[in-house]
Amino acid sequence: MSTAAIIWFRQDLRLSDNKALAQALEAGHRIVPLFIWAPDEEGPWAPGAASRWWWHHALADLQAQLKEHGVRLLLRQTSKGCSSEDILREVAKATKAEAIFWNRRYEPAVIARDTKIKASLQADGFKVTSANSGMLFEPHEIANKAGKPFRVFTPMWRHYTTLTVPKPVEVDLSQLRAPARLPKGDRLNDLDLLPKIPWDGGFGDFWGKPTRASMLERLGGFIANHAEVYVPNRDFPEMDATTRLSPFLHFGQIGPRELWARFANASNHSSAFDTGVMRQVIWREFAHHLLFHFPETTSEPLSPKFANFPWKSTESFLKAWQKGETGYPIVDAGMRQLWQTGWMHNRVRMIVGSLLVKHLLQHWHEGARWFWDTLVDADLSNNTMGWQWIGGCGADAAPYFRIFNPMTQGDKFDKDGAYVRKYVPELAKVPAKFIHQPWELGALELSGCGVVLGKHYPSPIIPHKEGREQALAAFKQMNVQV
Repeated sequence: MSTAAIIWFRQDLRLSDNKALAQALEAGHRIVPLFIWAPDEEGPWAPGAASRWWWHHALADLQAQLKEHGVRLLLRQTSKGCSSEDILREVAKATKAEAIFWNRRYEPAVIARDTKIKASLQADGFKVTSANSGMLFEPHEIANKAGKPFRVFTPMWRHYTTLTVPKPVEVDLSQLRAPARLPKGDRLNDLDLLPKIPWDGGFGDFWGKPTRASMLERLGGFIANHAEVYVPNRDFPEMDATTRLSPFLHFGQIGPRELWARFANASNHSSAFDTGVMRQVIWREFAHHLLFHFPETTSEPLSPKFANFPWKSTESFLKAWQKGETGYPIVDAGMRQLWQTGWMHNRVRMIVGSLLVKHLLQHWHEGARWFWDTLVDADLSNNTMGWQWIGGCGADAAPYFRIFNPMTQGDKFDKDGAYVRKYVPELAKVPAKFIHQPWELGALELSGCGVVLGKHYPSPIIPHKEGREQALAAFKQMNVQV
């Protein structure tokens, strides 16, 4: 009779292109699929509320996929005095498993935990195998010509164009068998991932059920209808022109190798893919590369000259920004989209971030923390790199003193105001010419549109010119040439 092996599912919630699962099946093991909910082991970055919503539905989907093959997903959760290692040992004892397989993660706290667990289990005679199913190439495999980590994206992109991307791993699911008996686990609802107060209604409206099947349907539609016009359309938030695959990638409902192969094998594949969607896959690799080599950047600036930047802490500014009540329509639309859907268009992420850290001089930590709690695609690598880029203190952040003008950005990327009207409905009747700067319309005309500034919609939290000058003064205070 074949021996049992635990497959420790983490951020790889799929059966296809899953190297850890493939290796266990190739070795002839019966499979014990195990998921451990262990937010206490994530360091200071335990999953936020929006991520927990996605976890629940992605796990339900994985349960259903395994059930089709007659296998049950064993759910467990850590508690005081019971760690992931304790659970792995307990399940191994109950199932007589001799081997444990998992796919690697790259967050600093998780790397430290996994390293410790692997050494401890191997010391006690378990065969422990970890694999890569989350990256095209792992961070330690990529280096610049000097043998050092990349800190600028374009050279890394050029390096990737010289590499042969591995094909998706074939998984022979016909060999998927469970041991005769599995120990009792927790129910999915026991993990308490869904909100007790139902604030998530907009999530379901926006995403439907975040399953692998729905993702593949969206991916197919994107490749057929949007991929070749991705570059000219991706910056317009009212258009559904982006893949919206980031949460599926983060939770591993699709892997980057499979995604790359589907892009590369598309019948309409062209240079538009290479300069557009495929480049974004490498941008994700760049984020993981940076966090792996510079793990301190979750809290410290990559650029040391920003260590003494004169950030301010103004609670009223932060709260207004979080609620989408800054008085800048494109910013408020983005923040309300985030709250309602758990996602925000990437162009708008840059605009809202710039206002917070440049105009208002609030620490980029505040933005990173808010996004971490409210984004369904909250990924530590991407979140860290994105906010350091916005703050001017990270990789590829030149010119670091770039200050987005929210009115200009709105006029350029939401010219007719459709995006603003969707998420800031109190401005619905404001003419397109003034939708991004309603204060320019005048009180009488605004009143005719049903808007009184300060009553129905706020005046700008800080005048653009004042905010810009304040930011430039802060750069000069650092003795940095701008």
